[in-house]
This record gives sequence, structure tokens and C-alpha cells, in this order.
Amino acid sequence: MEQGTVILGIDTHRDLNVAVALNAHGQQLGALSVPTTHAGHAQLLSWARSFGAIDRIGIEGTGSYGAGLSRYLQAADLRVLEVDRPQRRNPRAGKSDPLDAERAARAVLAGEVRVLPKGGHGTVESLRLLSTARRGAIKARTQAANQLHGLVVTAPDALRARLRDLTVAQLVQRAVRWRIGVADSPLEAARFAIRAVARRYQDLLREVKALDAQLQPLVRAVAPALLAASGVGYETAATLLVAAGDNAARLRTEAAFANLCGVAPIPASSGRTVRHRLNRLGDRQANRALFLIVLGRMHRDQRTRAYVSRRTAEGLSKPEIMRCLKRYVAREIFRLLPRAT
Repeated sequence: MEQGTVILGIDTHRDLNVAVALNAHGQQLGALSVPTTHAGHAQLLSWARSFGAIDRIGIEGTGSYGAGLSRYLQAADLRVLEVDRPQRRNPRAGKSDPLDAERAARAVLAGEVRVLPKGGHGTVESLRLLSTARRGAIKARTQAANQLHGLVVTAPDALRARLRDLTVAQLVQRAVRWRIGVADSPLEAARFAIRAVARRYQDLLREVKALDAQLQPLVRAVAPALLAASGVGYETAATLLVAAGDNAARLRTEAAFANLCGVAPIPASSGRTVRHRLNRLGDRQANRALFLIVLGRMHRDQRTRAYVSRRTAEGLSKPEIMRCLKRYVAREIFRLLPRAT
């Protein structure tokens, strides 16, 4: 790194971004707090350039509060790196926004940070936004179905006897057609409440279908090879694409992708004991997508079933076998990810 170059560390928040600039020798050049607006981004960039040529920028929270700033700096052809927020801090070191920004800058200077943030400007970003809305709608629909069940269970006997054997779909179809006046008795109140939740369920069902209609063409356009893989559907494909990001080339190896998905075993050996332990980190949505792919293959794919039989005979439990399979699937998926979207 040349003399006069600047390393920048940024701690991001909802309303303020705090930056600390270091020189090539790790000496602090200055600190600045700016609002999280376009004008604030421009002010921060101008301030950093006043110290010299910017070499690298480490940002905490590139996928949340720092997303806008990260996109702004990348558009300025600057090298932005993603800095993990520290899980545990040394209480003796203190805690403040400038200290966090300085830690981010020193991590970049020491070469501890090499991960590029997601692009956040292409088709995969559209998938992320649509998938987020879809997950929320699915969760709300499940809650509505559970609430319908609870209302039927506690309804007056006459109403419960008519509804207790209906499926959720049948209950919704019947309840949305009810005509109810004033809910002036427990029976009418129960009918009114069931109809209200049934209409909510129906609205959420339409919302999910509308989101699927937007999601599926995007997935087909971006990753047809991924969709063609065994056990991969639109939902799982979208989840894995979002985990990799618009610039999937930032994941240089399949091991990096496996680590991102939380399926790379962590060494836990000591002395004569050689073993690996479960990795509970990584993107949990991507981990779930790999789990669903493995689950489907264990029921329908002949090669996977043969593998399960062989590993079971070797003494492995079903969870251990599925962890191995998730690692293999991660390797396969990585090769099918588009390099640029």
C-alpha cells in the first residue's frame, strides 16, 4: 500500500454514519459523523478524500443500515469490504461509535476482512425484496390459519359442531360468504370474528400468489440451470440467489459459499480426538433452503437414497447424514450460481 493512502472504517446506524480514517501506518487521521442521506454520503466521501487516495473501506452492516452507503461508495469505484459486527467486545476496550469505526478500519488494514458486500442493484436485489414480502405473507397466513382453528375450538357448541370437521380451505370458503348483522351475542360475535380472519386469510393467499407471479419469471431468467437441479424449486432457488447476492463472483470458492450457508463443519479437534462440530452460523434462510433440497432428494433421488443407506450402515445418524448431504448440495449449487446478475 502506497504512502498517502487512506483506510476508512464506518460504523452504520439508522440516522448517523460514523467514519474513522487511518493512514498506511495505522495512525488515525480523523473521525466524522454524517447523516444517512445522499448529502451525508457525499460529505463523507469528500472528507475522506481530503486525506489522500482511498485504498479500502470497511463498513459494518452492509446488508442493513449500511446498504445505501455501500452502494453509493461502490458506484464511486471504491473498494468496499463487509465487516462483521463483533459478537463480543472486550469490556476494557470501551464501546462507542468512533471506536467501532476504528476497529473496522484496523480490521481492513490488518487484512482480516476480504469479503465484498452484495451488489444490491440487480435482479437478485429485486428477488430479495419480493422474497421478504412473501415470507411475511406466508407467516401471516399461517397465523391466520392457527387463529381460525382456535376460534372454531372455542366457538359456541352449535357453531363448532358445524365447522369442526372442515379443512382450513373449506372453512374459509364458507365463512367469507356469511352475512352478519350486529354481533350482539357470543354466537354472532364468533361468526363475525371467524369471517374477519377468513377474509384476512383469503387476502394473504392472493398476496402470496401475486408475489409468486413476480418472483418466478425473475428466477427463470436469472438462474435456469439452478432451477433444473434436482429438488430445487422457485422458493429455494430465490433464497440461495439472495444469499449469494447480485455479484456472486465475490464468493471465490465453493467453501466460501458453504460457510455462508452455515454448512461448513467447524474443526473441533484436540489431542487424540479428531472431529468437527455443527456450524450454527451463516445465513439461516439459505441453510433452510439446502435442508429442503436434501429432504426432497432423500425421498425421490435414487443416488441420495443409496448414499443414506450406505452411511446409515456405517453408523451415522440421520441428522449427521443430512449435514453431510447439505455440504455436498452446497458445492453443487455453487457451480450453478450465475457469476453476474
